[in-house]
Amino acid sequence: MTTIVVLFNLKKDVNVSEYEQWAKETDLPTASGLPSVDQFEVLRAEGLLMSEDNAPYQYIEILKINSMEQFGTDVSSEVMQKVAQKFQSFADNPLFISTSNL
Repeated sequence: MTTIVVLFNLKKDVNVSEYEQWAKETDLPTASGLPSVDQFEVLRAEGLLMSEDNAPYQYIEILKINSMEQFGTDVSSEVMQKVAQKFQSFADNPLFISTSNL
């Protein structure tokens, strides 16, 4: 199983409430419904543990992928292309990290 971790901040002009509403109403249900996705979470960073400092990223997405081949097919669909385009309008230079279990 592959886990994709996405780290990102919102662009300066993005309204946090607008992004979070879109994430709850569109991104989460759409991506969670893909055949290749076993689990999808969007997390809001609250800070660094045992520190007064802010986290370097505002949001973290975690996607548990059961088939990268199927995922490639899923994300190339018209619906997911629209979701990805909207995500890019919110996110400032997101980092997509592909991981695997030890």
